Amino acid sequence: MSSAAVKRIKKKIPERLAEIRGDRSQRRFARELGVFQQNINRYENGTTPHTDFLITLSIKENISIDWLLFGKGRMRKGR
Repeated sequence: MSSAAVKRIKKKIPERLAEIRGDRSQRRFARELGVFQQNINRYENGTTPHTDFLITLSIKENISIDWLLFGKGRMRKGR
């Protein structure tokens, strides 16, 4: 996979994170996930999320990692 393809994939992650957060504030969302609000802000502004965050998000929000990273399948697992 080319570096351009990786950049295109990574560019969509902030949009998907914002979609998961919905109308919750970044502060509330962060509190529910057990992270700092600044992390949510950075991730929604393009910083690549850490693996621990992605795993936590997937478990607590029932999110498919395939959907989050690649936009494939359904957002929620098992639905």
